[in-house]
Amino acid sequence: MATIFPLIGDVPTPKAGSVALPLAREFARDPATGKTVWRGPVPVIVTGIDAVLSWAYGALKTVRRRYAIYDKDFGCELELLFGHACSTEVKTVEAARMVRDALTVNPYITDVRDVDVNFNDGTLSISCVLTTIYGEATIHV
Repeated sequence: MATIFPLIGDVPTPKAGSVALPLAREFARDPATGKTVWRGPVPVIVTGIDAVLSWAYGALKTVRRRYAIYDKDFGCELELLFGHACSTEVKTVEAARMVRDALTVNPYITDVRDVDVNFNDGTLSISCVLTTIYGEATIHV
């Protein structure tokens, strides 16, 4: 791409997916409680794959579009499955789709696979394998 500044010369146009992402940084979350981990008065910051997992945990535990503080794409719509009279099979397939939809908005996550969904006594548990730019990891929510 040509530029209007002749001393700079041509500036290459980045192709989709070719722009390097900065190191992922996120507040650490305690998987048991979902709360931010604090060290004294300061929240703990994690980087790399730990940051992606912390973000994914938060995204799956947050109802999409409910809180104005979050972007409209952050969160999951799993809440929509409760209170409807449809089969467990339909809910399981739809929950897996919703999990993939919630997690693949993150540019650090390249794939979500092996999504396992269980509805037991009114509790929904999810586990899946995330392929990230840092490697693979399993998340349980």
